[in-house]
Amino acid sequence: MFPVHDPFRRSLLAIAALFAALGFQYATWASRIPTVKAHLGLSAAEVGLLLMACGAGAAASFPLVAALMRRLGSRRLACLSALALALLLLALAVAPDYPVAMVVMCCDGVAVGCLNVAMNAQGAALEAVHGRTAMAKLHATFSGGSLFAALLASGVNLLTPAMTAHFAVAAVVIVLLVAVARTGLLTEDQQTAAPEKKKRRGRLTLPSRVTLWMGCAMVFGTVTEGAMNDWSALYMRDVVGASSEMAPLGIAVVSVMMVAARLFADGWRSRWGDGRVVRVGSVLAAAGLALALVSGGVVPALLGFACVGLGIAAVTPCVYVAAAGQGSDALTLVAAMGTAGLLAGPPVIGFIANASSLVWGMAAVAVSAVLVSLCTTRIRWPRPAGQNA
Repeated sequence: MFPVHDPFRRSLLAIAALFAALGFQYATWASRIPTVKAHLGLSAAEVGLLLMACGAGAAASFPLVAALMRRLGSRRLACLSALALALLLLALAVAPDYPVAMVVMCCDGVAVGCLNVAMNAQGAALEAVHGRTAMAKLHATFSGGSLFAALLASGVNLLTPAMTAHFAVAAVVIVLLVAVARTGLLTEDQQTAAPEKKKRRGRLTLPSRVTLWMGCAMVFGTVTEGAMNDWSALYMRDVVGASSEMAPLGIAVVSVMMVAARLFADGWRSRWGDGRVVRVGSVLAAAGLALALVSGGVVPALLGFACVGLGIAAVTPCVYVAAAGQGSDALTLVAAMGTAGLLAGPPVIGFIANASSLVWGMAAVAVSAVLVSLCTTRIRWPRPAGQNA
C-alpha cells in the first residue's frame, strides 16, 4: 500500500490519514447545515440542539470508548469508527425527520469520540516506539482534512445541490483514507509508564490526580480554541468596527497560525520539551489577547488573535501524548473532557458577553489560556525526544 520503506514515516502517513478523515468528515456535514435545516424544516434553536447532540454524544462516550479500547485496541477501533463515520454521513443525508437526525448526530458524536481517542493513542504510540515527535503534525492534518472537505463541498455544489450525492462522494473518500491507513497502523498501543489506579466496581477505574490536571488543561485549552473560532468574527465586527470583508479575517488568522505552529511544534517539543512549549505558548496566547483587548482596533485584534493561534496550537497534541502515557482510560477521559470544553466554552463566553460585553467575554478566553499554563505545572511530562520527526 505504501511506497515508503521507513517504518516511522509509513506509520506517520497512516495515522495522518485518520486525522485527515476525522477533519474531513466533520467539515463535510458542517458545510451542509443550511441544507439539513431546509430539508427538515428546522428552526435555529433546533439546529443548535442538533449540533449539541453530536458534542453530547462525544462527551458522554467515555465509558464505551474506554471499554472498546481495552477490547479492540486502537488500530481496530480507529478503522471501525472511521467507517462508521462514513455510514453516518449517508444516514444523515436520508434522515426523514428531526428525531432520526438527532439520533444520527448523537451516534456521530460517539464515533467521533472513538476515533479521536484511537488515533491519538496511535500517535502517542508512534512517538513512544520511535522516540521521535509527530503529534503536532498529525493534528495539523486534521485541519488539512477540513480544508479539503470545504473545497469538495464547493465543487460538488457546482455540479449538483443534492446532499445525498455529496455525502456519498465524501463517504468514498473516508473509506479510501481508511484503506490507506489500515496497513500502516501500529498493532500495539503504547505501554503505560505508570500503572493506572486499581479497578473498582467492575471495569471502571478511578482517574489519578495527574489525569485530572491533564483533563483540566485540555478543557481550558479547547475552551480557548473553540471560543476563538466562534466569537472572533463577531468581536472584529461589533467591538473594533471591522468591515464585513475584514471581520472573517479573525478566524482566518487564528486558523492559519494554528496550522503553521503545529507544523513546526514537533521540533520545538524535541528541543525544549512538551511542558515548556505548552506553558510558554499558553502564556503567549493570554498575553497577546489581553494586549489586543486593552489596545482596541483592528490591527491589534489581528495580532492578538495570531498570538492565540500560535500559542494554543500545541496544547492538545502535547496533552494527548502525556495522557496516553497514563493509559487508555486516562486518554479517553482527557479526550472526553476536551470535547466538553469545546462544547461548553463558546456558550459560556456568550453568557458572559450577554451579561456584560464581548470584551469581557474575550477576557475570559485570555483567563482560560492562563489556566492552561497553571494546570500544566502539575503534569508529569515525557522527556523530549532525542530526534526530530
